[in-house]
Formats: sequence, structure tokens, C-alpha cells
Amino acid sequence: MEPVILISALVLFVLVVIAANIKVVPQAYSRIVERFGAYHTTWNTGLHVKIPFIDRISRTVSLKEQVVDFPPQGVITKDNVTMQIDTVIYFQITDPKLYTYGVERPMQAMELLTVTTLRNIVGDIELDQTLTSRDTINTRMRSIIDEATDPWGIKVNRVELKSIQPPREIQDAMEKQMKAERERRESILRAEGEKASAILVAEGQKESLILQAEAKKQSAILAADAMRETKIREATGEAEAIERVQTAIAIGIGKINAANPSDKALLLKSYETLAAVANGQATKIIVPSDLQSLAGLTTIIKELAK
Repeated sequence: MEPVILISALVLFVLVVIAANIKVVPQAYSRIVERFGAYHTTWNTGLHVKIPFIDRISRTVSLKEQVVDFPPQGVITKDNVTMQIDTVIYFQITDPKLYTYGVERPMQAMELLTVTTLRNIVGDIELDQTLTSRDTINTRMRSIIDEATDPWGIKVNRVELKSIQPPREIQDAMEKQMKAERERRESILRAEGEKASAILVAEGQKESLILQAEAKKQSAILAADAMRETKIREATGEAEAIERVQTAIAIGIGKINAANPSDKALLLKSYETLAAVANGQATKIIVPSDLQSLAGLTTIIKELAK
């Protein structure tokens, strides 16, 4: 019985040891395996078996992208302004072997490298440029840190300045400056608005005066045309009246000529005309040269009556 128990215990021990040395590496992880204390291999995702008491898993490394938020660091700008800057780094382990054996305490080394790089970059620029050039600072820091951490098996994807906190008196001065700038812009916009309004009003008045002058011009032209047409009608009427009078006179003369009046009738007609002239408003009277023959007027009238 004792050999059977011993063999069973030995088999059970062997099975336990084998089961303990069968390892499954999950997705996005790697494991560093050492043999007799030296690097042997790197296990990637899948099923693996190590030799008991000979192989040892020294480190399990995550291959996912990681984020580390370093505490705020005091830096001094070129114009001697001290501020606190909080930095965030996005990185990924690309070589588990270099990450394991490249540097002691990689996160601490990366933090110190980030602080020194940030101080070097910010120390070369002034406060205003620091506040407005975040993208430039991020790009320069990422390039420098990525190059420095490459021997450690670390790939730096992004570096972001999470916050920049200048001293309180600097913040107050900046707030006053921004307030003054906003007031200046407001004044400029108000002045430009008033200017545009005055221009529009002046243009409206100008157009109104132009339209009024044009209306007066058109009215004068129409009035002149109407007066001209009226005068034309009046002149035409007078001409027609004169023409009719002259026509009537011509007809009368024609009838007189057709009647073949005698000299005595003509003499009587002339005396009637002389009487009409004398009874009028004329101030001068023309006396015919044969006035001495008036004595025979009665005789002539009697003959004409016959």
C-alpha cells in the first residue's frame, strides 16, 4: 500500500507541477521569461509551457496605450515668470524586453525626463508665447521624449499640457488686459457702427435730394411742355381767326368787286369809314383831300336811294 500511495502522490505532484507551468497569455499582454536568471524569451498572446524550477516569468507587460498624469511642475519662463504646468503623456510599450531591462523604474524615469524637457522648452519662451503656443510645446516635447524613451521600448504618442497656472498677480493683470482689450474692441465696433449708420443716413439724404431735384426737373419739363402746347394752340387759334377774318374780307371784297360799285358808292363808303374813325378812340383823324365835295353828299345819297 505504501508504494501505491507514494506513486499516486508523485503522479499527483507531477500533474500539479505541469498544470502550474501551463500559462495562457491574454490579448494585448506579453510575459518575459527568464531561465536561470537570464532573459530567455518573450511570450505573446496564447498558450505556453515553461520548464518547472528552471524558467521563471519575471514580468507581465501590458501592450495597451497607457496614460500617465504627472503632478504640476514649477517652471520659469524666459521673462522670469514662475508657473505651474500639469502634463499628461500617452504612451505604449512596443518592446517588452527593452521595457523590462532598459531602465529601472520606467515611469519615474519618464516623469523626470518630462519635467526636464518641459523646463528647457518653456525657459526659452516668454509668458505670452507659452500661453498661446501649446501645440508647439506639445509637439517639441513629444519628439524629444519619444526619442529619449526609444531605448526603453516605449513609444510616446502624445504629450498634452493639461493646465498652465501663472501666479495670481499675473492672472489679475491678464484679466485686466483682456477686459481692456474687449472694451477697446467694443468701442471700435460701436464707432464703426455709428460710422456706417451716418454713411447710410447721408446716402439716404443724398438720394432723397437727387430724387426731389429730378422730380422738380420733370415737373418743370412737363409744365414747359404744357405751356408750349397751350401757346401753340392759342397761336393756331389766332392764326385760324385771322385767316377766317381775312377770308371774310376777301369774300366781301370779292362780292363788292362782283357788284361793280360806282364811284359815288365808294365815296359814300369812305365817308362812313371816316365817321366810324371819328367816333372811335383814335387821337388822330386823317381828313381826305376832297373834303370840299361834301356839299354834294346829299345829292349822292338821294341818287343812291333811288
